[in-house]
Formats: sequence, structure tokens, C-alpha cells
Amino acid sequence: MEEVRIDLRIPDKEREMEMKRSSELCFKINHTMPTSDECRKLIEELFDNKLDKTTIINPPIFLLQANKVKLGKGIVLLNGFQCMSSGGLVIEDNTLISLNCTIATNNHDFYDRPVITCKPVHIKKNVWIGVNVTILAGVTIGENAIVGAGSVVTKDVPDNAVVVGNPARVIKYLDADKFQS
Repeated sequence: MEEVRIDLRIPDKEREMEMKRSSELCFKINHTMPTSDECRKLIEELFDNKLDKTTIINPPIFLLQANKVKLGKGIVLLNGFQCMSSGGLVIEDNTLISLNCTIATNNHDFYDRPVITCKPVHIKKNVWIGVNVTILAGVTIGENAIVGAGSVVTKDVPDNAVVVGNPARVIKYLDADKFQS
């Protein structure tokens, strides 16, 4: 996974326009009745009308660059989801993300802080992420994995693993044969 570096001192109209668009749509979403058709339309607009009907997103949400987020089918994002998405985020089908989760696909260079370092996050199919989880840049979470509440995920999570803690570590593996197709 190659790191991308963005120097924030160098103007980038496209990035700035997308950040403005995402910020304004998130504000509108977060100040609209969450169960209304209007809210759903705003959420669909945020994701460039590529949101599957089976995906549920409960406000409030916060995204810096929604155009760098790809969502599959049957996803549930509960209230308080926030993502620094400059590095890109893919969430595959049937993933459940609980309350107040944060995904950070970017960080700052340690010595030149106006430079952000970006690596994508990939969450594979059928993942369950507990309350108040933080997932850091460059992480892939494997199929069927569970990330326990309050965990900080700093490295890849294998398929069928249950991880907990800060930093998150594997405490057991699930039986892959027991999952329904």
C-alpha cells in the first residue's frame, strides 16, 4: 500500500471543492430530520448517488472527502461515524459499524506537518465494528472480522479474527464455515 503525500500549502482547487461540498452536505444531513426522505436524498448526494438502497446511514456523520469513500450493499453506519478520507476508504457489503467510530486514512508528516500522509483503509465483507473504534491509515480488516468496542486498529486484521484493545490484537478466530452466505 503506497503512501500518498499531500502538501496542504499547495492549493488544489479540486480537493478544496470536494472538501467544501462534503462539509456542507454533512452539515445539512446532520441538521435534517434523520428519518426523512430529505435526509436520505442528501446522504445519496453526498455519495454521488451511488449509495445502494440497502445501505443505512444514521446521522450525524462527518466526512472530509466523500468522493474517496466507496460503500457496498447492506452496510449500516450508526450515529457519529467520522472519516478523514483523503487516503480513500472502501467498505464492502454487509458491514456493521457501531456508534461513534472514526476512520483516519491520513496523518501528518512528523517533521513537516502541513504535509498529510495518506493510505487507504479497506474493510472487507461481513465485518462488525463495535462502539467507539478508531481505525488508522493503511489498515485492511478481513472478511467476517469483529473489532471490539473501544479498540484502536493500527495494523491489518485477518479474516475471521476477533480483535480488541489499544492497539487491537487478535484474541480468537471465528469458524468461517458457520457464516451464512
